[in-house]
Amino acid sequence: MITVAQVRALAMTLPRTSEHLIRDRVKFRVGSIVYVAFSRDETVMGFAFPKEERLALVESEPEKFHLPGQSDMRFNWVQAWTGALDEAEMEELVIDAWRMVVPKRVAAARLGLQDG
Repeated sequence: MITVAQVRALAMTLPRTSEHLIRDRVKFRVGSIVYVAFSRDETVMGFAFPKEERLALVESEPEKFHLPGQSDMRFNWVQAWTGALDEAEMEELVIDAWRMVVPKRVAAARLGLQDG
């Protein structure tokens, strides 16, 4: 099971990230774009994820991942049960979500990737 504290420890190392408490929900964002958010009870972590790939993700592990509410289906977003994630999975999901919202050069510089 992952916690908000674990996500915070990672997210705050990612350039341009800020943490916000909005309607009693912890959210991590770059500028005004949220890339990770928790439910009020912290049992669900939502994260940026390509719309065209999310159904395959949910169908591959329905005990772990689920689609967001109908009002959030218009966004690049999917959700996971925090109790079903391990730390390695969380790190991959958070970093990939962050990469979706920052310029490619910022991600490349942080992750040591070659531009191309």
